[in-house]
Amino acid sequence: MTLTGIERFTVRRSSTEQSCAGVLPPTGHFIGGAFVPGSSTQFIDVVDPTTEQVIASVQAGTAADVDVAVEAAVAAQKSWGATTPKERSEVLSLIANIIEANREAFEIIESTNTGKPRAVAEDDVSSTIDTFRFMAGASRTLTSMAGGDYATGHTSVILREPVGVVGVITPWNYPLLMAAWKIAPILAAGNSIVLKPSEQTPLSTLKLAELVAGRIPDGILNIVTGQGRTVGQRLAEHPEIALVALTGSVVSGQAVAETAGRSVKRVHLELGGKAPVVVFPDADLRAAAAGVRNAGFWNAGQDCGAACRVLVHESVAEEFTEHLVREVGTLVVGAPGAGDDVEIGPMISRPHFERVKESLAEAKSAGLQVAIGGSAVDGPGYFIEPTVISNVPAGAHIATHEIFGPVVTVESFSTTEEAITRANESPYGLSASVWTRDSGLSLSVPKQLDFGTVWVNSHLVLACEVPWGGFKGSGYGRDLSLYALDDYSRTKHVMINHGA
Repeated sequence: MTLTGIERFTVRRSSTEQSCAGVLPPTGHFIGGAFVPGSSTQFIDVVDPTTEQVIASVQAGTAADVDVAVEAAVAAQKSWGATTPKERSEVLSLIANIIEANREAFEIIESTNTGKPRAVAEDDVSSTIDTFRFMAGASRTLTSMAGGDYATGHTSVILREPVGVVGVITPWNYPLLMAAWKIAPILAAGNSIVLKPSEQTPLSTLKLAELVAGRIPDGILNIVTGQGRTVGQRLAEHPEIALVALTGSVVSGQAVAETAGRSVKRVHLELGGKAPVVVFPDADLRAAAAGVRNAGFWNAGQDCGAACRVLVHESVAEEFTEHLVREVGTLVVGAPGAGDDVEIGPMISRPHFERVKESLAEAKSAGLQVAIGGSAVDGPGYFIEPTVISNVPAGAHIATHEIFGPVVTVESFSTTEEAITRANESPYGLSASVWTRDSGLSLSVPKQLDFGTVWVNSHLVLACEVPWGGFKGSGYGRDLSLYALDDYSRTKHVMINHGA
């Protein structure tokens, strides 16, 4: 299958450039409830990936800046950790209300800083609000093993305690939402935070700090901007940080885990993914193709759970691919302000743009068939055409490593056993989906897939009530749900001898 008869994608550009100048936050570090200058005179430019223009410059934090932030977090956590679940719940509800009251500012900042279409930015902000609201309620519903006499003459009580100060490192693909996934449960469990946002997308997190300053207890949320090799490294090694939580690449996770391991520090990692989409011959092929269109290209494929690797039964592979190419051909590529129907924005940065281009060039040089897309788009901005690569052989590099762009590969399989084996060969274990009308397969296949989330007849549907996290190279620990609160707390057994 080729692109014959289908026009190549173009970028729809806005006649008036979107500007976030009127809503930009201060760009110092946020420590102890206020913005403060850092110890370095160096700054990092923040670039709009749609126009390649500099939006703002933030401070390049140092280890000394992290130390100051940790000192503030340690001091604040003592009183914050002693509050009741009700009191912490009220603070989280207040944060949700503040974000909701300022949602337009957050949407503008997020879409400008990341190039997200407004629909994606709006969804991010809505999900952020819901995350804080959920954790506000969940923090009051924690349960533990019942107290009782488990040894004669001794009564046992199980206490759930905060771990202390948590270091957080968030990614560039969902800056505000991923910050919320960490901040909400960490604060709900009674901990304080020192957070390093991605140096590419720090603005929405700094905006949150600006808006909550003076309205939540000082020092429970601290933000230090800067590079991972400096700020992230210090968070991972700091002796007074009890746990480091990171959402990011496998390489970043490995570095944090290695450093944290020297002090036996707990680590919570949500890393990469290469989600297989297993399509059986009885599946609704049109629905499966529409599902991949939405879940494979949401946020321009810059999503660790993206439906990016299709494994379809050989008897329906050609028909499915035709449906998928037709679906992908309707995607609109453009700038955030170029219309409500824009669905695909740019890659986040020049280096990432080049990495995606290299992956496509490698696939073409290997003789793989590009069914649609396959190239960068001319003009300013880091735009890549929505791409489908069909008839991909087993073990092809493009089908096994994370591209993190608008690229979906299609492979075929012969038997159910082969599909399961091939899906599980991935070094990642974050998410997968199964498409079938067979109730037996819908129950048996997910049990055999080595992934933290498996959808049936859908993909990339999330809810705050259920956990998100992976196996294998995708890390460990769970975001969302009561399981996140478990991750950010510790249990203590108190046994009282009343028989003496």
